[in-house]
Amino acid sequence: MIKLRITIGYKEGVEDPEGLAVKNSLRLLDFKNVGSVKVSKVYEIYIEDTEDPMREAEEMCDRLLVNPVIHDYRIEMERL
Repeated sequence: MIKLRITIGYKEGVEDPEGLAVKNSLRLLDFKNVGSVKVSKVYEIYIEDTEDPMREAEEMCDRLLVNPVIHDYRIEMERL
């Protein structure tokens, strides 16, 4: 069994509306030192052992999980 951990966030320069909302809320709660907030989405996907699990993870990102225009992603793999 393999655990894929895929972390997806906005590319540098792309506005993160959820991060901006959290930043504004924190400032309203008197957390004045907050400079920026970035929100990421993490998927933990468990797959059977395959010949090339990283290629499969990249294909998952390319075909469904990631919008390459606005997102960057990182894939971590752990054999269980």
